[in-house]
Amino acid sequence: MAEPKAFLTYKRQNVGYRPIEERVLDFNELNLPLTPDQIHQQAKRCMDCGIPFCHGTGCPLQNFIPDFNELIYKDRWEQACKLLHSTNNFPEITGRLCPAPCETACTLGISDDPVLIRHIEYQIVERGFEKGWIKPQIAEKKTGKRIAVIGSGPAGLAAAQQLARAGHNVVVFEKDDSIGGLMRYGVPDFKLEKSVIDRRLDQLRAEGVQFQTGVIAGEDLSAHYLKKMFDCICLTMGAGQPRDLNIPGRGYENIIFAMEYLTAQNKVNASEPFDETKYSMAKDKVVAVIGGGDTGSDCVGTARRQGAKKIYQFEILPKPPESRPEDTPWPMWPRVMRTSSSHEEGCERRWSISTKSFTGGAGVVAEKLNACEVEWYKKGNEWQIKEIPNTDFSIDVDLVILATGFVHVAHEGLVKDMELKLDARGNISTLNYQTSNPQVFAAGDTISGPSLVVHAINTGRLAAAAIDQWLKK
Repeated sequence: MAEPKAFLTYKRQNVGYRPIEERVLDFNELNLPLTPDQIHQQAKRCMDCGIPFCHGTGCPLQNFIPDFNELIYKDRWEQACKLLHSTNNFPEITGRLCPAPCETACTLGISDDPVLIRHIEYQIVERGFEKGWIKPQIAEKKTGKRIAVIGSGPAGLAAAQQLARAGHNVVVFEKDDSIGGLMRYGVPDFKLEKSVIDRRLDQLRAEGVQFQTGVIAGEDLSAHYLKKMFDCICLTMGAGQPRDLNIPGRGYENIIFAMEYLTAQNKVNASEPFDETKYSMAKDKVVAVIGGGDTGSDCVGTARRQGAKKIYQFEILPKPPESRPEDTPWPMWPRVMRTSSSHEEGCERRWSISTKSFTGGAGVVAEKLNACEVEWYKKGNEWQIKEIPNTDFSIDVDLVILATGFVHVAHEGLVKDMELKLDARGNISTLNYQTSNPQVFAAGDTISGPSLVVHAINTGRLAAAAIDQWLKK
């Protein structure tokens, strides 16, 4: 590095947000990007650590993090943009949505605040689009091979782009009205404005990727048709089977899955047609979000913007510690307390809470959520849970949102029709991204279960490489 001791001089400067009283009135992106001078200073903090764990351990894509930090320090932005895209198809997505395992693996993080890697990545790609450095990479020669990609999330789009650049004819099939998968419909606009996705899709189209929306593979297109019309099929449908809460009173109409709730609001924002019976407004309502992860946080932020009167968020796991605990040492992803921008906007969070039932009157609407506190303890090598006596409580609710995650890919449709082998958790089983049917490959949450966007992009790239090699043989 040109200034190897700058980390001793400069402190980490986190990205700010628009004021709460302003941002809760709209669904616009909430980040306030740092200035070029501030980014230059933050890039200086990347130390000459010798073994960059951010690159080798933290980042699934193995982005060349110390290298692009040095390029930013030397004001060589265009070269940094090219280097970043050599490993990451969509840094504008990871620069906004990735939880940045690279930063928790940063060597500087052992004794100080880590380098601001994610936002530097964001700044590089945004300048790349602004300056016109990001151009279509059109294959010089076509192979004549046809590939169907099922699903248009980050894994599917990464695979499609890599395969198109290898010269193959790629068609992406998407069941929804627009391309983007959970990036478009599952992530609120205040975290990712959808024009960011559309901008990248223009590049994919120019590179030869074709998109067909409103097509349900397995219904509108049979497994037989896909195998007959395409040389290879890549499944990237995600882990679409939600984890339900099978307790008394679950059937009330005002108890909905998080993805239904978020998808409906995103379609409203985009003026897309949708089933209005599935649109739930939180205005003037008491809302309970069950699940303490990122999706639950997104529901909190959405309910706040809809005008909720009161928001609760309940998590069954215990409250994490404020600092890195011994069971997740550096450079592992630490199990620590995290507060999102949505939490800052206002909600009551509680941990170690088990929801036991919902009750209501004679109608179809739940009126109360009944729960209790729980205690976690270790029995042998497994964690067990037990209710704490005399901690039962009830709250009045108008809307309950289940943000309890997903379990695995939906088995009905293509997975069942193609008779694909599954692993013990219900994911599609693969060897080098090839399923039990040699013509069919898979990537993303389809094979891993719910995971990070950066993992999805990485497996999409790796699956594309495996498909390309298989077709060449």
